[in-house]
This record gives sequence, structure tokens and C-alpha cells, in this order.
Amino acid sequence: HTGEKLYTCDSCDYKATRLEHLKDHTRTHTGEKPLSCDSCDYRASHLSNLINHKMTHTGEKPYACDSCDYRASQLTHLKLHMKNHTGKKQYACDSCDYRAARLSLLRAHMKTHTSESYSCNKCEYRTGNFNKLLIHKSSHSDDTPYACDSCDYRTRFLNHLEPHMRTHTGET
Repeated sequence: HTGEKLYTCDSCDYKATRLEHLKDHTRTHTGEKPLSCDSCDYRASHLSNLINHKMTHTGEKPYACDSCDYRASQLTHLKLHMKNHTGKKQYACDSCDYRAARLSLLRAHMKTHTSESYSCNKCEYRTGNFNKLLIHKSSHSDDTPYACDSCDYRTRFLNHLEPHMRTHTGET
């Protein structure tokens, strides 16, 4: 327990105080992914990655933005989102007035001006991000598997049901 880093990676300068940490690190070089999701084909090299992935199946989003109703399954996603509230939108679209805090958001937006954009077949919605299109398309679906026990409220998303349930208990 001296904090001395006794274990050294053979492939880079990484050093660890515990052998199991070195073994975990070594997977970044080997690509080994021994952990698997029991709901899909996803495989992970580290337990933390698997835990974060599993939240995509449950809809759990424990990280909440203080400035709006955005919620995230991972802290890193919330931190990226928070850049939208700082006012530092340094990336500007050449074709319209859109500005973004992150280059990846600008790139996705730019696709809306080209044939690379994705369009909803039920309304005028367009996006440069295919995953956002899938989420949007679900808004047209009548499939609402999550139901409130106390009233007729139903939703497609588990993370929408939980805040609704709190309206019956008075919790915030």
C-alpha cells in the first residue's frame, strides 16, 4: 500500500500499483473484450464500459443538466452537452446561421444542407445524424410499453416514466 507503481506495461509507459490494473490496461493494446452484454452482441474490455452500455437498454440516465431537461447515461455525455450552455459556440455553419459548441455537432448539422442528411418519411424532420432520426421516428410510433400504475399515462421510454411516477408521490 505504498503507492509505488510496481507493474509496467510492455507496450507503453503505463505503470500500475496493482497487477489487475495492468491486466485491464493491457486490453487497450490487445483489443481483448472478455465482457459481454446479456441483451445484445456488445462486448467490452472494461467493466465500466459494459455498465455504461447496459444503460442504453434500460433507458437509465442518471446525469441531469442543471440548465435544461437533458439527461445522460454517462457523465462524459453530460459534460459535452454542458458546452451548449456556455455560449461558446465557436463552430459556424457556412450555409446558415447555425453555430455549435462542438465540431461533431457542426459536421452533423452540415449534412442537413447536402444529400447526406436523413429525412423522416412521416414529417419534414431532417438531421445529419442517423441515430437522431431513429429516435425521432419513434415519436411517430404508437408503441408505448411503459405504463403508470396510478393513471392512464403511457410512454415509449422508461426514463420518461420515472419522472412521471414522481408526480404521484410528490417527490422531486
